[in-house]
Amino acid sequence: MTTERPEPPLTGGEREMLRTFLDFHRATLAMKCDGLSDEDLRRASSPPSTLSLLGLVRHMAEVERTWFRRVINAEDIPLRWSPDGDFQAAYDASTSTRAEAFEAWQAEVEQSRKIEEAAESLDVTGYQARWGEDVSLRLVMLHMIHEYARHNGHADFLREAIDGVTGA
Repeated sequence: MTTERPEPPLTGGEREMLRTFLDFHRATLAMKCDGLSDEDLRRASSPPSTLSLLGLVRHMAEVERTWFRRVINAEDIPLRWSPDGDFQAAYDASTSTRAEAFEAWQAEVEQSRKIEEAAESLDVTGYQARWGEDVSLRLVMLHMIHEYARHNGHADFLREAIDGVTGA
């Protein structure tokens, strides 16, 4: 599998830039997983950490679901792997497969895109229960870019420890 990654614009409107940078980081996570077996994707390749690439994919599915569906869209839906709201539970991919994790993550990304595209503006708000505050779609998109960028740094180390592949 070879992942295509969008090239973020150097100029443009705020929404277009946020959307493209978010998709850039989503694609980067997928690229870090390209060409690896389920076993490799489950491997905690940087001991003592138990983090794996597949765990990151599952975690990001939870994050997408939370910020776009639960916060911005006010959907009353449970998390997939973190029933008690502990996002750490999603990191345990010991029995997961690429198909299961990627299907869930890609479905959440598609829902997130639909919610963002349907929003009247970046000023649309949703309630973030954990913070007890309303937050804007702008904040959500910035937070998601930050979340992916941080975890893509983890993915860099995990992938290099698996097979020496660097870059992306």
